[in-house]
Amino acid sequence: MAAGVLTLAVLTVALAALLLLSDRLLPNDADAAVERIERVLPRIQCGQCGYSGCRPYAEALLNGTAAINLCPPGGEATVRALAKLLGTEPQAVAPQQGHASLDQIATIDETLCIGCNLCSRACPVDAILGIPQMMHTVITAHCTGCELCLPPCPVDCIRLEPRHG
Repeated sequence: MAAGVLTLAVLTVALAALLLLSDRLLPNDADAAVERIERVLPRIQCGQCGYSGCRPYAEALLNGTAAINLCPPGGEATVRALAKLLGTEPQAVAPQQGHASLDQIATIDETLCIGCNLCSRACPVDAILGIPQMMHTVITAHCTGCELCLPPCPVDCIRLEPRHG
């Protein structure tokens, strides 16, 4: 009897270890699907879609809890690619999400900037550099054109301009 119990215990531990090992080594279909969706997105983590980044948005798309038209920086091309990937009909980018574009960048009029630091706190990619009570500037190579720095600026010193090059 004791030998049978011991054999079952060893078998249970061995099977549990095998399950844990296979979970870590074998690809997860859901993770692969999320990766495919995320590769279509611009991956700038701006949050304009209402999610904390591109991966949570991709997960919501896979689960069917998010619409495919919530990514302004990706624009219509991203919506079309998502529709093709997910087998749905393309839609226009939702206007309530803003009008961001990777073809534009923010610039700060340094003569008007009061150094309130609100734009810097709103920037999801840390493209605005400055310290409180001093003039701020945009690191153009990092700016994604997400427009999230515009609303918090109390003096309207931030403009969007076409990205060159």
